[in-house]
Amino acid sequence: MPDAPRRRLDRPGRRPFELDPDGFAKLSERIARFLGTGRFLAIQTVIVIVWIALNLTAVSLRWDPYPFILLNLAFSTQAAYAAPLILLAQNRQDDRDRVALDEDRTRAERTKADTEYLARELAALRIAVGETVTRDYLRGELDRLADRISRRAGG
Repeated sequence: MPDAPRRRLDRPGRRPFELDPDGFAKLSERIARFLGTGRFLAIQTVIVIVWIALNLTAVSLRWDPYPFILLNLAFSTQAAYAAPLILLAQNRQDDRDRVALDEDRTRAERTKADTEYLARELAALRIAVGETVTRDYLRGELDRLADRISRRAGG
């Protein structure tokens, strides 16, 4: 019978619950975006108004009498969860911005190299065109040559 694999005590065993960091980060971004909307503020405002109104007027439903300690606890809990979620979303946005900046920098370097290459090629073409014979120059030379030939033949 082969030896059963020994469990190493210096390494943690298999975790029963594995969390996908990217999936959690995407969820936190969605939550952070929602927390920053006017819709969330409107919903929260309505809940607070209803909460306070019920606790001030409905004597039989007073689960959180003035000074509304339970409401303050709910706000504290919300803030305790919202702040890290917002920071996580900001970190992911920073990572995306960093990648975009690197891509922009690479694209700019490539564009600069292409522009410098084209400038060198254009300069070489200008030099080459400057050394070529133009039609007017060639016509003038041919006319002078024809005059010389006609002078020698007639002369």
